[in-house]
Amino acid sequence: DYKGSVSLASQTALRDVIGKTILSDMLTGREIIDAELQRLIGNRVSGWGIKVLSVEIRDVVIPGALQDAMSMQAQAERERQARVILGDSERQIAEKFELAAKSYENNPTALHLRAMNMLYDGLKGGHATIVIVPSTALQTMTLGDTTGTIALAKTLAQEQKMQPETEQKPQ
Repeated sequence: DYKGSVSLASQTALRDVIGKTILSDMLTGREIIDAELQRLIGNRVSGWGIKVLSVEIRDVVIPGALQDAMSMQAQAERERQARVILGDSERQIAEKFELAAKSYENNPTALHLRAMNMLYDGLKGGHATIVIVPSTALQTMTLGDTTGTIALAKTLAQEQKMQPETEQKPQ
């Protein structure tokens, strides 16, 4: 029964190849597996006077649980790649900020203009915007002093308005 013997030899060879192959390689590299199976089956049946001309894997059925596992693995790999790209981008941005800081280091006028431009960009949208500005930027623009002076003037004006009212009321 050479047909049954070839079938059993083929099944054994298929199990051997599948056991040694990563599933993703099996799905993408069928030609390589076909050639390996042809070689293995040919070696087993050559003593019987049979020559194997070709072997083709027509369909690979993957169990649902294994499909889920492969999907999770692919998702994890995509997330890993995204994090690597994000980390590399952050490193490149940090390098650019370092270069920018060096160019502003000995040029307070340029730093002042850059800080003013940042404030302008933050406020030009026309919507109510809260701008958080580092205190060093306020100092370079002397806005901290100006804001403090304005706040002090408003406080003094309110105290002066309240002072005559309190002096007129008997206690």
